Amino acid sequence: MRDLLKKRILFFGGKGGVGKTTCASAMALAASREGKRTLLVSTDPAHSTSDIFERPFDREEREVCPGLTGIELDADFEARRYIDGVKTQIARLFSPAILKEAERQIELAASMPGMEEVALFDRMSELIVNRQDAYDLIVFDTAPTGHTLRLLRMPELMSSWIEALSKRRKSLLSLNQGIDKLRARMDAKPAEADPILATLELRKEKLERVRICMMQHNFTGFVLVLIPERLPIEESARAAETLSEANVNVCGIIVNRVLPENLEGDFYQARRQQEQVYRDEISRRFRKYALHWIPQFETDVYGLKNLERISHLLVKSRSV
Repeated sequence: MRDLLKKRILFFGGKGGVGKTTCASAMALAASREGKRTLLVSTDPAHSTSDIFERPFDREEREVCPGLTGIELDADFEARRYIDGVKTQIARLFSPAILKEAERQIELAASMPGMEEVALFDRMSELIVNRQDAYDLIVFDTAPTGHTLRLLRMPELMSSWIEALSKRRKSLLSLNQGIDKLRARMDAKPAEADPILATLELRKEKLERVRICMMQHNFTGFVLVLIPERLPIEESARAAETLSEANVNVCGIIVNRVLPENLEGDFYQARRQQEQVYRDEISRRFRKYALHWIPQFETDVYGLKNLERISHLLVKSRSV
């Protein structure tokens, strides 16, 4: 998987419990060991990165070892920061006479389902747009598959929403004799250009930059992690299809926790026989992708020593 180190942005995803945080952490560590300035971003609510590295991550960027910076995004915290940011923006757009009602509407919107995802994606977008020049590689350790796919659809969904808002705003402006008359009726602060349209356009431009980054196959890649069992195979197959339809580059599939060979015992032999059925199915169903097999370790994977083992396997392994 050495070719993955040529990317600028990598997403790791998969069903919960298959080891995607371990694999994302190991790849980020491998990149830093190769001399790349690497940022590891956890968007998974479980936030196991701190446990794996045995050192604390924070809501802001913090160096966890030489060349490797980590950050754990907190959806609730990001949602509150997002809402507070919106309030700050509207405070510059409207007069105190209507500001209180506008803030009440925003707080109502904040309680709606999906606000955490919007805020989380906004923070991820900020990292992609504003911090990519500070790093050679940004690795996103994502939440379970369904949540991740919703996040990756966010640029398209939010762009459509912003375009609709902009269209309504322009229609509203065109119905009046002039911008000054409109501002007087809305009791907004005066400005040379319509500030709401300007804000919407800036956000649309930001989303377009994120969308372009995610669609550039030589720039961004998505790595699916699964284990040789029925449910992870089915979920990963659906995810791979959905990502391909969205023109997101699935650049590798890691099959984690593969049983080692040459062990003895009836129980092991039965498990190994069942696993071989799934291994053959994985090879068949994911044949167009680069497959990488990681063996089951004799202990839990945590701490730099074990992460180094995974890193070595990822970087040195050959795709099949």
